[in-house]
Amino acid sequence: MSEAPAPPTTATDEPTALVRATLPDGRTVDVRLRDGRVHAVEDHVPGRPTPPGALDLAGALLLPALVDGHAHLDKTLLGAPWRPHRATATLREQIAAERASRRTEEVSVAERAAALACRMVSLGTGHVRSHVDVDPDTGLDHLHALLAVRETVRDRLGIQLVAFPQSGVVTAPGVVDLLDAALTDGADLIGGLDPVGFDGDADGQLDLVFGLAQRHGKGVDLHLHDGGETGTAQLRNIAARTAALGLGGKVAVSHAYALGDVDDAELDRTCAALAAAGVAIMTNGPSGPMPPVLRLREHGVRVFAGSDNIRDTWWPYGTADMLERATLIGLRAGLMTDAELGAAASLVTDDAATALGLTGYGLTPGSRADLVAVAAGSVAEAVASHPRRLLVLHGGRVVGPFVDDTYPALVPAARGAR
Repeated sequence: MSEAPAPPTTATDEPTALVRATLPDGRTVDVRLRDGRVHAVEDHVPGRPTPPGALDLAGALLLPALVDGHAHLDKTLLGAPWRPHRATATLREQIAAERASRRTEEVSVAERAAALACRMVSLGTGHVRSHVDVDPDTGLDHLHALLAVRETVRDRLGIQLVAFPQSGVVTAPGVVDLLDAALTDGADLIGGLDPVGFDGDADGQLDLVFGLAQRHGKGVDLHLHDGGETGTAQLRNIAARTAALGLGGKVAVSHAYALGDVDDAELDRTCAALAAAGVAIMTNGPSGPMPPVLRLREHGVRVFAGSDNIRDTWWPYGTADMLERATLIGLRAGLMTDAELGAAASLVTDDAATALGLTGYGLTPGSRADLVAVAAGSVAEAVASHPRRLLVLHGGRVVGPFVDDTYPALVPAARGAR
């Protein structure tokens, strides 16, 4: 593809059209924008005058904004001095190590979360689902900090918040009341953590989590690391509860390592239950047994991707680049053909948007103009080549990319949300 011009450098520009854009289906089009939405998509006619206020993408690939289906904005150490990783042997030890670390952190949750949000936007992410710790140690402090950050960045990034019981539900006194309060205060979903492996009581934890979801009319997104048939039994339990409560499309299980850790018969049985109930599966790729992405999709299970930990006490890695995340998942899953690379891209675009319940997402007339242009000629190339981001729009406004992934006054504004 030919080199696209440098994008505008002000977050106040609202282009009227994006001309000579390459769509995922390979067509070269002009995309007309109006009132923050895609107004029309027209085949590009060479020699036709460029309308006033339009940007020429010179053949760059245009995608709907990337979607990060699982992050932890409150945990990141981005924006703070580098802190060496401390290895631990168990999940409980890691939780304790994180608790000790945050007591000595001088940069606030809000400042660090805002720094990560800036980076996400600059890399083309338009929407993120962030789990936020709700436990006896933090109370609702992290939630309130992220609610403030969400308001600060709302013109640049859509943020969903999951009240995440990092210290357990059944075994952590007072957490149920905190989760109830978190959903009242603005959390969009309720989470959970290894009902058997951590709480030792699958029905006890799931009764509480799904009960709160039903009471507040909210969705569910649970962490499940438990492997083998212990894990798949919990997945079928979650599917049964989802179906019984009519929550299809509003429940996700993050990680679901067990799906990559059982024989074909157990996998097929569990996938059938998940697909019938409308339970989605999130994978971040690098750690733990990975659910077989293509096999789940063949069964009709919605699969999407998230970054998970980004430079925090759990994981020193992470760039917030969701196209890179698609690459990592593709490498682990052995996705090689253009069609398979397209499936990897869907994990961070269409399938992720559907899993998060986003409306008006896409490149068709009427969709929100949440878009990203990348220096690639096809979707497969975008997944395989780590292309440069050329232009990021949110609601039709140019929001990136910017030098140093920052916006004037954005991070300083977050300092008031300590």
